[in-house]
Amino acid sequence: MHRIATGITAADACGHGHHHGHAPATHGIDRAMAIGVVLNVGFVIVEAVFGAISGSLALIADAGHNASDVLGLLLAWGADYLARRPPTRKYTWGLRRTTIYAAFLNAVLLLVACGGILWEAWHRFSQPQQVAGPTMIIVALVGVVINTLTALLFIKGHHDANIRGAFLHMAADAGISLGVVVAGIAILFTGLAWIDPVVSIVITLVIVVGTWGLFTESVDLALDAVPRGVDIDAVQTALSGLPGVTEVHDLHVWGTSTSETSLTAHLVVSDDVDHRMVLAAVEQVLHERFRIVHTTVQIEGHGG
Repeated sequence: MHRIATGITAADACGHGHHHGHAPATHGIDRAMAIGVVLNVGFVIVEAVFGAISGSLALIADAGHNASDVLGLLLAWGADYLARRPPTRKYTWGLRRTTIYAAFLNAVLLLVACGGILWEAWHRFSQPQQVAGPTMIIVALVGVVINTLTALLFIKGHHDANIRGAFLHMAADAGISLGVVVAGIAILFTGLAWIDPVVSIVITLVIVVGTWGLFTESVDLALDAVPRGVDIDAVQTALSGLPGVTEVHDLHVWGTSTSETSLTAHLVVSDDVDHRMVLAAVEQVLHERFRIVHTTVQIEGHGG
């Protein structure tokens, strides 16, 4: 079988060129990021100071976690800004992939911080320190409020993985702060100092579990793995099932950023089928079923 390759792409079939633009973040996102950073910086300072005064490792652990959240917000904000920069002659894709590297760096820094907290908590078992329960309760309650307010800043109308991740992370922080409140109440009524390192360990393990998913996902994206949420077998089946398509090969799917997915593929199509109609169908199915909008599809016809 002899195959003839054509130079038509899925975008061309619909009457326009490739569209690889990054959806610009609204001023609302920038404002939300700024407010979130200011609120959390203030809370980190308060939590660290009162954690030291009260001798609460749980508060200090949560302060360290919230400090990493501030860094995370700044990295995500900076990466989002860079991703909005237009392509150049050197960076023809723009700087979209900075969102991937920011996610990876966030995960690594947070895992390192968790290791330090676990080490300190372990030593607290052999050398327990008295903890001021009321201080833990009051400061942690402030954390519940601040983390909840910060999470609400990102809850509406945003489909970018970075923004959605910020919401989920801050919502989890609110839950962790509730855990510190519980520890403070338990210490207040029992006087058992070992409750503090136990809670700090539990808090840290929760963070590690959540961070590990971010770490592995960012590594996968950096290595151009198929993004999570995209079933490549389903993509192959959907393309193979289009009218006139007899074979799909050289199929590649990867993340251009944390919020954008790209695809390239070669389709063998019967000669008696309108190739432009096939390409239009390809673009439609990829966009509607798999949310893939950056596509380059090569048509190969059967020839004698």
